[in-house]
Amino acid sequence: MGEWHRGELVGFDLETTGTEPGESRIVTAAVVEVRDGEVRGRRGWLADPGIPIPEQASAIHGISTERAAAQGRPAREVADEVARTLVERWRGGAVVVAYNAAFDLTLLTAELARHGLPSLADRLGGAATGPVVDPLTIDRAVDRYRRGKRTLEAVCEVYGVALDHAHDAGADALAAVRVARAIAARHPRVAELTPADLHARQTTWYAHWAENFQSYLRRQGTPDAVIDTSWPLRSLAPAAA
Repeated sequence: MGEWHRGELVGFDLETTGTEPGESRIVTAAVVEVRDGEVRGRRGWLADPGIPIPEQASAIHGISTERAAAQGRPAREVADEVARTLVERWRGGAVVVAYNAAFDLTLLTAELARHGLPSLADRLGGAATGPVVDPLTIDRAVDRYRRGKRTLEAVCEVYGVALDHAHDAGADALAAVRVARAIAARHPRVAELTPADLHARQTTWYAHWAENFQSYLRRQGTPDAVIDTSWPLRSLAPAAA
């Protein structure tokens, strides 16, 4: 019996300069520690990404280039501290929860490489990551045919989770944990898995989704569409700069 949702869950979220994890930079980051549904700790970061923040991105998360440059800490320091924090929680037995984990963890990995910092695998002694729960990947698997969007806001509505400040990293990180717990409450077969087994299942579920989505895009007129099947880390080009 797993009962992973009753242990320590660490919500993790990034707000960034864009939507391509290999090229985008961290603007804000948050880690929220939850046990038995109660928040036990929070940590947040504001980074100076070192590049202009596109207006489209600022419109979503509310951080301008000027504010990030004036108030943000060096991106290298932020990436290092976020990675250190996640690794410490994994080593302590926690499960990291990230909505669309393949984006956030891949972007963090790219940032670490960009700044010449040890990767998550380096810090963990070989494993790519510790156990991860991605409510988006799980929701796609357990409720595959539900119509409508799968954004965090939309899925929060489906599972009755309040999200008052969408695209605030701290609010999104906490909402991801609450959605994960709500999915576990609704789907006992998910709740009963161990963290390791659930992690492995998500690897398979994500690959199936990616293959199906790629086929859909090709049928819709994009014959060269390629969707990476890797989870929770996507493949990155050799140079992350």
